[in-house]
Amino acid sequence: MSWGTELWDQFDNLEKHTQWGIDILEKYIKFVKERTEIELSYAKQLRNLSKKYQPKKNSKEEEEYKYTSCKAFISTLNEMNDYAGQHEVISENMASQIIVDLARYVQELKQERKSNFHDGRKAQQHIETCWKQLESSKRRFERDCKEADRAQQYFEKMDADINVTKADVEKARQQAQIRHQMAEDSKADYSSILQKFNHEQHEYYHTHIPNIFQKIQEMEERRIVRMGESMKTYAEVDRQVIPIIGKCLDGIVKAAESIDQKNDSQLVIEAYKSGFEPPGDIEFEDYTQPMKRTVSDNSLSNSRGEGKPDLKFGGKSKGKLWPFIKKNKLMSLLTSPHQPPPPPPASASPSAVPNGPQSPKQQKEPLSHRFNEFMTSKPKIHCFRSLKRGLSLKLGATPEDFSNLPPEQRRKKLQQKVDELNKEIQKEMDQRDAITKMKDVYLKNPQMGDPASLDHKLAEVSQNIEKLRLETQKFEAWLAEVEGRLPARNEQARRQSGLYDSQNPPTVNNCAQDRESPDGSYTEEQNQESEVKVLATDFDDEFDDEEPLPAIGTCKALYTFEGQNEGTISVVEGETLYVIEEDKGDGWTRIRRNEDEEGYVPTSYVEVCLDKNAKGAKTYI
Repeated sequence: MSWGTELWDQFDNLEKHTQWGIDILEKYIKFVKERTEIELSYAKQLRNLSKKYQPKKNSKEEEEYKYTSCKAFISTLNEMNDYAGQHEVISENMASQIIVDLARYVQELKQERKSNFHDGRKAQQHIETCWKQLESSKRRFERDCKEADRAQQYFEKMDADINVTKADVEKARQQAQIRHQMAEDSKADYSSILQKFNHEQHEYYHTHIPNIFQKIQEMEERRIVRMGESMKTYAEVDRQVIPIIGKCLDGIVKAAESIDQKNDSQLVIEAYKSGFEPPGDIEFEDYTQPMKRTVSDNSLSNSRGEGKPDLKFGGKSKGKLWPFIKKNKLMSLLTSPHQPPPPPPASASPSAVPNGPQSPKQQKEPLSHRFNEFMTSKPKIHCFRSLKRGLSLKLGATPEDFSNLPPEQRRKKLQQKVDELNKEIQKEMDQRDAITKMKDVYLKNPQMGDPASLDHKLAEVSQNIEKLRLETQKFEAWLAEVEGRLPARNEQARRQSGLYDSQNPPTVNNCAQDRESPDGSYTEEQNQESEVKVLATDFDDEFDDEEPLPAIGTCKALYTFEGQNEGTISVVEGETLYVIEEDKGDGWTRIRRNEDEEGYVPTSYVEVCLDKNAKGAKTYI
């Protein structure tokens, strides 16, 4: 099977076919090139995807990735990053082993094809030239034969005519001989050229063309083989990375198998455990028996001329928890009038009421009734000292000793702080040792530097170490304090809470550090046996920096009211004031004149206009 013998007359078709073969090879190169671009793009997108979901360093999100499921997710992201790297390897290998080689081979193939077809065209031109020579000699021989025949006929005609002279006959004979000789020469030339053409034609169709076509056939077959080898390389490049990709997938499976739900549950406990014990049962208070009332000048809610009963919180019994309420609300519950306000005067004139309506005096009800009223409000805390801490937390201030956290979380934060300080101390000590060694070198070799130049730096480092040690001791003391308070993990600790006891002396016991307040803070634990008296002035000091209640509307005084009792405020007819607490159904409205003057007035003495946008405001006047 040879193109030279089978396709001896298909020169043009072979030229088209070989050009098509080169086009196919270039198309395959383009395909592989686009595949490499896709692999690179895919690898880039995988890397970006992995990077996008990696936790940010030094962020809260990074702390959340301590769970085994999150660690497995991180491992999956890392494996996907390696997976992307293998696709980059595929792209690089295809570019170097296929695209570059085939591009170079295509150039060589084009040159070889051009050379072979150039030889073929040259052979064609040569045989065509021989054919033209043959045709030319043939036409000349034919022409000479016809002229010799005409000359012979003319001679015979002249020789037969008796009227023609002998000279004319001789001349015609000579002319006929010349034409005959020319025909013989043309014949010989035509015969020679014909033989030469037949030889050249034989060489062309049996030697030159078969050789040229054989070269073209071999070239085309090499192209086909090379394309097949490139396809094998294409598959091998993919096959080479399959084991590594398999390891990446195995890594993902291994990471998934490493997930431990029990461990994650334990981590949740460690992360959010407060260290408090659940509250105990609340004892029943029998209101059918009137409670005895102790009178003291230091009571929180005394009337004019009356004694002020002290309160005691503490004891072994488990009682109510203090509500987390602001000073304004707490004091309003303790000091607000509990008697219906007087009716408005019959006349709008201030003289109609000589001394103004008197605010009602405090009823002789037990003080526990007052506390029962605000103990039902929520949220709750343990003692008054937590109020100030809770308010500071709301303003964004974080205590240095992390006292805003529950005991267990506080212990972890303190331990973390101690570890950080120890690392800083170690770093400073390493720096001090390095400076000391450098100073020793300078002392031994003064030409290398001045030892005195390092004294300032050495003193500065030593000072930093001392500061860090003092800071560490402070946090270690807090840590020891917290660890000393925390109950044993397998021991059922009891929580102590304050309970009002009218039978005991008027004292207040600091609340135990056993319950977290709603804002995340908790009260400092004190010795349960120590009792500290709380005076009304001390209670006010806890809220000196408390922000006043926001105004929820305005009001205009319809009548003059002279507030003479505690908790009330005097107003003048026509005066405009701010409403900070609307009527709760007892007939009294809480108003404010300025930051320091606020109190209750009878609701019927003022015309109230509440702001619709204010929180908790109603739409009535």
